[in-house]
Amino acid sequence: MRSLPYVTGAAGAVAASLAVLVLAAVPASADDDSGFTIKDPRITESSGLAASRAHPGVYWTHNDQDEPRVFAVDSRTGETVATITLSGVGKPRDMEAVSVGPDGKVYVGDIGDNLNGSWDHVWIYAFPEPKALKDMTVRATQYTVKYEDGARNAEALMVHPTTGRVYIASKNEDGGGLYEGPAKLTSSGTNTFRRIGEVPWVTDGAFSPDGRELVLRSYFSARGYEWKGGRLGPDHRVKAPLQGQAESVTYTLDGKALMFGSEGEQSDVQRVALGKESSPDGGGKSPSESGSSGDGGDSGGTGNFTYGLIALAGGTALFLGFKRLLRRD
Repeated sequence: MRSLPYVTGAAGAVAASLAVLVLAAVPASADDDSGFTIKDPRITESSGLAASRAHPGVYWTHNDQDEPRVFAVDSRTGETVATITLSGVGKPRDMEAVSVGPDGKVYVGDIGDNLNGSWDHVWIYAFPEPKALKDMTVRATQYTVKYEDGARNAEALMVHPTTGRVYIASKNEDGGGLYEGPAKLTSSGTNTFRRIGEVPWVTDGAFSPDGRELVLRSYFSARGYEWKGGRLGPDHRVKAPLQGQAESVTYTLDGKALMFGSEGEQSDVQRVALGKESSPDGGGKSPSESGSSGDGGDSGGTGNFTYGLIALAGGTALFLGFKRLLRRD
């Protein structure tokens, strides 16, 4: 989704410069360097990412404003190995997320709303993961979704890997909400999602394969939440790469790493191994306070990382300040 606020003139130039400075200030770790590049020229706005359950090493993705189709991408080559066209659904408006459920179905969230409340309902599409990866047309089920507290923008849809319950995290610069769907979605009526928690600015999210943790990412960071009794538990820092348009996240099938995706042509998906920085930190201690720099040994990046966070915080504050200023114009 082209969801970074659009600004013009001097404000746009400053915001762009800040983005460049921030990206330069925070170096990527060795773990961030592995992953793959999406090579399909048709995929220019990869807005969601989900590890296939049926085909290890394959990831589902899609454009946000496109025909009703999703792509299966082989992480070993970055090549598309199947294009799935969905029948039985309407014209998508803004597809923002994808998740694979324990029922063997792929769930696609047509839940974006750039005007933050212009649609009184949104949709979820679901189709069975194909046994063979090849181009095909499959019949999908379309679910109509409303929120109990009114329309809103959202980019994160997560299906719990054991209960199969669907969750949506709304997106708002001042904080969004986590919404829980019915125990079982119905295709014959409206599915009302109710707010069960408060979350930060979210561009995507994913449950761990065992269902015990929920990771939510934003443009500049990620947080992990313990999942207890169907509710958010204590949260902790999760190491995440800085990307030009940070749009998606999913766990690897084995649960040992997170895959972070971005938009754009030939976009990169970066793999970040789960280590000490990506586990509960017992009170929010920083890497320097706990004597660890992340996944093994200090490579001299802790100090640079701290300076990068300072630059990031300042850049973000100025960025949002410009947005609010323009909104009043």
